[in-house]
Amino acid sequence: MHELSMADAIVKTVIEAAEKNDAIEILEVTIEIGQMTMLNPEQLKFMLEVLSEDTILNGAEFNMELIPIEIECLSCGFKGEADSEELDHYIPVINCPNCEEKNMNITAGRECNVKNIKIEKSDEDA
Repeated sequence: MHELSMADAIVKTVIEAAEKNDAIEILEVTIEIGQMTMLNPEQLKFMLEVLSEDTILNGAEFNMELIPIEIECLSCGFKGEADSEELDHYIPVINCPNCEEKNMNITAGRECNVKNIKIEKSDEDA
């Protein structure tokens, strides 16, 4: 389950960024999850909530934004969203929706990023 290791890295990154900005509480975190990461958003969210206990991240709202797989086919020149309906969790194989070839560059869908962090500062810092 790679959701646990990813959630751990996200929690550490978010807390570090919030503390650098003198946060007393983290209210909301938005995370972009590419479909090629094969991360389950619900499992990731659960892990984030568990790992956030007893930290300034405890009780924060976690928003997940799914990023579709986009490709550039080197065989036919197609650029756009790939068909990800039949992705296998263990072997993510993508075919060009235009020519069915596998010769392509993946241009989006592999990322897992913290997009936004909404924090609260003390009245003294405001």
